[in-house]
This record gives sequence, structure tokens and C-alpha cells, in this order.
Amino acid sequence: MARFRYSLQSILDIKMKMETQAKQEFSAAKSALDEEEKGLFSLREQKADLEEKAGELLSGRLDFMAIEENKQAILFTEGQIAIKKERVRQAGKRLENAREALTEVMRERKTHETLKEKSFEAFLKEENRAESKAVDELTSYTYGKKTDK
Repeated sequence: MARFRYSLQSILDIKMKMETQAKQEFSAAKSALDEEEKGLFSLREQKADLEEKAGELLSGRLDFMAIEENKQAILFTEGQIAIKKERVRQAGKRLENAREALTEVMRERKTHETLKEKSFEAFLKEENRAESKAVDELTSYTYGKKTDK
């Protein structure tokens, strides 16, 4: 029996490598998004703590310097939160782009695997046909030899 050789195997191998790379890029984008979201959560907690401290500063003995510092810290934290929200949005966009790229590469790989399977099935049919032909020829030859005697 002859060996099956898929003529587009090198392309399939490249598609598999591209899929692996796309999976790694997706994973990196997901990790980056998780880190940005973690940072945003931390900033929101920090702002809540500052607002709680502001309430305490206003309820006790009034220290205008501490109140002003707290107010500035809250404003700074709000600015940082706005920046972090934008970074989270950008990281989400990169993640979605990576997801789309991964989906496309997976689709291409599956297409090539389907083509390989169809090619293998055609190869098997051809092998079976050739084997059947050889058996028929052998049978005819054997039958012809018996009738010649």
C-alpha cells in the first residue's frame, strides 16, 4: 500500500503554528485586561477610602489643610480612574481583536484539516480501487491458467 502524502501539509503546519501564536496573543490580551481591571478596582477602593476619610475629617475637629489635601487626593484619584477606564476599554478592544484573529485562524486551520481528510478519503478509495483491480487481474490470470491446462 502506498503512503498518503497531503500536498498542502506545509500550509496546514503553518496554520497550526499561527493558531498557537494567536492563542498566545489572546491569552496575553486577556491577562492585560485582567491586570487593568484589577488596577481599576484598586483605584476605586482607594477613592472610597479617601471619601470615607473626608467624612471623618469633616465630622471632627476641622483641619483645613488635611481637608484640602484629602480633596486633592480624591481629585487625583478620580483622574487616575478616568485614565484607567480608558486603558481598560483599550485592553478590551485588543482582547476582542485577538479573539477575532484567533477565530479566523482556527477557521482556516479547520478548513485545511477538512481538505486533508477529504484528500485522505479519496486516497483510500483510489487504493481500494487499485487493490480490487489487482485482485481481479490475479483472479483472471489464475482462472485463465486453470482453463489453459
